[in-house]
Amino acid sequence: MEVRVGQGFDVHPFDTGAGRSLVLGGVRFPEARPLAGHSDGDAVAHACAEALLGAAGLGDLGSHFPDTDPAWAGADSLELLAEVARLARADGWTVGNVDCSVVTEEPKLAPHREEMQRNLARAVGAPVSVKGRRPEGLGALGRAEGIACFAVAVLTRSAAPPVAAVE
Repeated sequence: MEVRVGQGFDVHPFDTGAGRSLVLGGVRFPEARPLAGHSDGDAVAHACAEALLGAAGLGDLGSHFPDTDPAWAGADSLELLAEVARLARADGWTVGNVDCSVVTEEPKLAPHREEMQRNLARAVGAPVSVKGRRPEGLGALGRAEGIACFAVAVLTRSAAPPVAAVE
């Protein structure tokens, strides 16, 4: 059996754009400032997708969904994540799990963690865990200028069957 691990990272600054909502793990936080982004700016879904793509050796999120393509403007990042998981499965991979750490001073994630995990797991087709981490006032994230997310994904694939000798 082949096992691969991929690491994902995404960071977005907060935006003042009217009409946008903060979206993390597919959950809307209407009371919070939104994140800037070409899609819905869901840094959690983006980091999960990057981890899956890295583990599968399928490039990065920008190569599949470029921010220069108007087709992806305002896109639902859970749908992008589901497509990335489909691409990995089409290449013979099975997703074991994805683990995320979200670094933010605001908003509080704990009341929404289970819903985020359900949304992400549904998109990925495997367990996804989400943990909130406070930067304790350090740097741009500690000054609440944006949100960063780190993710790790494990993929497995059955080894290719041995090639039969030709006589």
